[in-house]
Amino acid sequence: MQHELTEGDLLDDEGRLVEAGWARREVRRYSRAAIGTPWYRIKEWDYYCVLAGRYGLACVVADNGYMGLLGVTWLDFEAPQATEESIVTLLPRGRMKLPGSADAGDIDQHHPKIWMAFRHAPGGRRLSIDCPGFGKGKGLKADLFLSQPPMDRMVIATPFAGAPRAFYYNQKINCMPAEGHVSVGGEDFAFEPSSAFGVLDWGRGVWTYDNVWYWGSASGMAEGKPFGFNIGYGFGDTSAASENMIFFDGRAHKFDRVTFHLPEGTFDGAPWSFTSNDGRFEMTFEPIIDRHSAVDMKLLRSIQHQVFGRFSGVAVLDDGRRIEVRDLLGFAEEVRNRW
Repeated sequence: MQHELTEGDLLDDEGRLVEAGWARREVRRYSRAAIGTPWYRIKEWDYYCVLAGRYGLACVVADNGYMGLLGVTWLDFEAPQATEESIVTLLPRGRMKLPGSADAGDIDQHHPKIWMAFRHAPGGRRLSIDCPGFGKGKGLKADLFLSQPPMDRMVIATPFAGAPRAFYYNQKINCMPAEGHVSVGGEDFAFEPSSAFGVLDWGRGVWTYDNVWYWGSASGMAEGKPFGFNIGYGFGDTSAASENMIFFDGRAHKFDRVTFHLPEGTFDGAPWSFTSNDGRFEMTFEPIIDRHSAVDMKLLRSIQHQVFGRFSGVAVLDDGRRIEVRDLLGFAEEVRNRW
């Protein structure tokens, strides 16, 4: 079953999810004030990843209640190497004021070690970053414009079994052509819209304490048209809908379930594979970089493996058309949290 969301508020008067399901646009209105749980259960973030063939940039602003996060990662696929700078703040409790919509409201975060701004602009979004201490003093500056023409996205409202006031409201906007520059250690890297594409992971919700997720994403070109996908599973009650979606030429094509087949004993030392129960998504994945992080304080834990690499295989659209892709740059991840 793949239930498509209708329009209205996301939560009822008791802070419960009104409707579970998926959509092609932001149809349900999120309000932090409507949440019916303690502040430390609320998790909100905006994560962007922009990949340009030989290199890429990822950045995140997150308010997880008891901790805030400002993070930027530079990806060098030729080295290969990921360089990361993460600033953790204590007890933001919503004061980071992340917008209640993916379509309105800006983020502007100032910290002595980093400045990050995610702003809406005519025709798209602008990402601005200044991190003087990045890479042990090399410094990083970024100014990227992500075009957002009229196009479908992945939207999903997911409940959690046994936790009536827990939910995750997520939007993934793929296939945004990127233009601009990133400077790392004084070296300039250009992003051209013909070969650089960004994705936004916009997440708002009340999470349960112990969970795991699998997520994969890629954006680029196939058969001369913008092509991408969002795949994932692992947490929550997805009986109403999964988050699996193919994007081609601005249109979303919904499919059912996908399974990640990870190589035993390694995350980046052998190929991954992906299969679907309806035969509409069959891919292999050649890893390049494992962006691994591990924080284990017993009660709080986050073990993350975000692996960047290249996808090859077949995706089937709603009308049965087969789109063949080869060496499409993207990522797939396994994340285990106690938070």
